[in-house]
Amino acid sequence: QVQLVESGGGLVQPGGSLRLSCAASGIIFRLNVMAWYRQTPGKERELVATITSGGSTDYADSVKGRFTISRDNAKNTVYLQMNNLKPEDTAVYYCGAKDRYRSSWPVDYWGQGTQVTVSS
Repeated sequence: QVQLVESGGGLVQPGGSLRLSCAASGIIFRLNVMAWYRQTPGKERELVATITSGGSTDYADSVKGRFTISRDNAKNTVYLQMNNLKPEDTAVYYCGAKDRYRSSWPVDYWGQGTQVTVSS
């Protein structure tokens, strides 16, 4: 019903920036929350940022002030602007979406993930 495709990951030096994109297709009018998660090997996937259909945003304390989540409804795309990147930000970043009429936890749909590596 919904497909999510991430892009924009890569290798960046500490203090650098990256902008991740998540393009949604399918029955997108049912999506009310978009989110970015990240995961490193052996660790639980953690929530990074969320944005609701009304435009409200929330961030993990570890990224607050450095990351910004936004969405462009005309392009059916959500973004994660990551500034002042740190080595501990290294992870696979996943886009997730909540469907108004479904109840999977934590999200109903996942993207395939994009690797972000912060290293000198």
